[in-house]
Amino acid sequence: MSEEQEKRDLSALLWGIMILMSGILLAIKPEYVTQILNGTKRFEFRTRIPTQKVSKIFIYCTSPVMAVVGEAEVKSIISLDPETLWKVTHAYAGISKEGFLKYFSGHKIAFAYELGKATAYKKNKPLSEYGMKGVPQSFVYTS
Repeated sequence: MSEEQEKRDLSALLWGIMILMSGILLAIKPEYVTQILNGTKRFEFRTRIPTQKVSKIFIYCTSPVMAVVGEAEVKSIISLDPETLWKVTHAYAGISKEGFLKYFSGHKIAFAYELGKATAYKKNKPLSEYGMKGVPQSFVYTS
């Protein structure tokens, strides 16, 4: 193997490790952000999830805050039909069953990030600190 090929292979390996160790940034409504940061909401629901394994969610609080306000560890990702997912997560869902079912209306599979320790930042951070100009539609990988 040439030195050039070894460098490319090492670069690809390091990129893969960085992705595994990185997190994702999610835009979340203020009422849910408060619940996540105080520990009463332990599941964050989504209709789509990343293909790469992530261990951390960076929390972007939507309007009126419009800043990254904290982060939460990802313990696991649960993938089930909406009714079953509700049965498993409702105690710490932070949303009504009606709101949950409306959010997943038309979806056969529903996803939930099981959240671990959540930390609020002392000072909110702008998206520009993460190399972004706009809020992601679903999620964006961060490092």
